Amino acid sequence: MLKEFKEFAMRGNVVDMAVGIIIGAAFGKIVSSAVSDMVMPVIGKVVGGVDFSQLFVNLSEGEFATLAAAQEAGAATLNYGNFLQVTFDFLIVAFAIFMMIKALNSMKKKEEEAPAEPPKPSDEVVLLTEIRDALRR
Repeated sequence: MLKEFKEFAMRGNVVDMAVGIIIGAAFGKIVSSAVSDMVMPVIGKVVGGVDFSQLFVNLSEGEFATLAAAQEAGAATLNYGNFLQVTFDFLIVAFAIFMMIKALNSMKKKEEEAPAEPPKPSDEVVLLTEIRDALRR
């Protein structure tokens, strides 16, 4: 059973998938940082200095100035600002993956369009060509 598991785990597809997942997780962190630290502050500034991560609807009684204060008090909140940020993360990741797949597909098309080497003539054709050339001489 251990041998079968080792064969399964070491297949090319499983290893490739593991590498893809690890790289995808790292890429997700980069995109999350880019969105939360670079994109959202610019969008917030454009729409009037809004910090999207602090947008929430209080579902409990009482007034809270910030999301942190509401969470500290244990109030139920609807954090739609965080949802907007995660949506932007997804859109950027999806666009980056789309562009990567598009580039890979264009490289694959170039490989397919490369002219193939013409097939070599069979032994019989080579022999007949030699006979023809000998008769011409």
